[in-house]
Amino acid sequence: MKVVIMAGGFGTRIREIAPDVPKPMIRIEGVPVLEREILSLKEQGFTDFILTVSYLREKIIEGFGDGSRLGVNIEYFEENEPLGSAGALFRLKSKLTEDFLLLNADAVFDIDFNRFVKYHQEKNALVTLFAHPNSHPYDSGLLITDGDGAVKEWLSKTDERPEFYRNLVNAGLHVISPRVLEMAKERVEGKAKIDLDKDLLKPLSGKGVMFAYESPEYVKDMGTPERFNQVADDIKKGIVSARNLKNKQRAVFLDRDGVLNREVGFCNNTEEFELLPWTASNIRKINRSGYLAVVVTNQPVIARGEMSLEELSRMHKKLETELGKEGAYLDAIYFCPHHPDSGFEGEVKELKIVCDCRKPKPGMLLRAAERFNIDLSQSVIVGDSRRDIEAGEAAGCRTFLVKTNEGWDADDVL
Repeated sequence: MKVVIMAGGFGTRIREIAPDVPKPMIRIEGVPVLEREILSLKEQGFTDFILTVSYLREKIIEGFGDGSRLGVNIEYFEENEPLGSAGALFRLKSKLTEDFLLLNADAVFDIDFNRFVKYHQEKNALVTLFAHPNSHPYDSGLLITDGDGAVKEWLSKTDERPEFYRNLVNAGLHVISPRVLEMAKERVEGKAKIDLDKDLLKPLSGKGVMFAYESPEYVKDMGTPERFNQVADDIKKGIVSARNLKNKQRAVFLDRDGVLNREVGFCNNTEEFELLPWTASNIRKINRSGYLAVVVTNQPVIARGEMSLEELSRMHKKLETELGKEGAYLDAIYFCPHHPDSGFEGEVKELKIVCDCRKPKPGMLLRAAERFNIDLSQSVIVGDSRRDIEAGEAAGCRTFLVKTNEGWDADDVL
């Protein structure tokens, strides 16, 4: 599979750090950002690269040559006039005869690309977007997906968004079929500049051919001095490489009611849902620690017919939206909708079962461990009931019991 890396940006916002160096060549710990990307991909079997270059291109070409120094093959497309973020792809069509990776040299990342590509192939997708939660979803491009991961809507930074939304952000890493270029040919004909998102990808929303691959792995834009300094610090601390899912992960599993939000009996409507004052700051600490933040919550109100799955989804979107406003995010939310006892008016009979996910059983923790390659023995659960503690013990986690609606500190947990 070919890898196309867009490395032609001017890097206007970051020039104060390295005024005469193209952004992909800025060094962190002595290694250019783009070299880190190439080496990470090479280790995973990707060795055929095309770099699109423009600003200070000679420094990139001189730095990498034909790629033999790094054990890969590198070709260049030199953009002599601005073609937009996707214009080069149409000039490269003869070389892009099979699905290809399209990446951005402005980002620092370390992800398991083989997992990413496998998901794309399993979905038989035309496009797969790498998607993740981040600390600023309110000014990021958001993806709205269906239950199968297909992208229904793509909201740009400037688009009006719903009151509550999932923190699911397009990270700028793609697997793309060359058929997308054929499909867009008439739409972009005659355009001097072609925009990747607007002209090629967003029109595929709602058609069941573009999917979001959700992952907690590290992808961060380094385009401003503040973000560059954060990325550099994360590399030094080993956070970037540790988050690659080929490596064992550590997680903080969090009960919901009484731990993250105020306990009000069985909360069955979004208006009653209220985050506790310390929740966002604690989750920010977890985010910065390198641990995953994963909610595991029993929601028997679904089986009892007291709340719909749609209302629960809205409630969890409120949770993610309010955390996002405070610079915090969750890596995943798992819930058990079952309840073993019958006899409730309006109950959902197919959910009145004995399951393996309702705490104190560890099913939700085990599913998260399988999905994210979590080492449960190095993970912890924070809960406010004996059920939470027993679920953690059954999964082999360390446990942390808090009093309902009372303060707790992520520093103690970590």
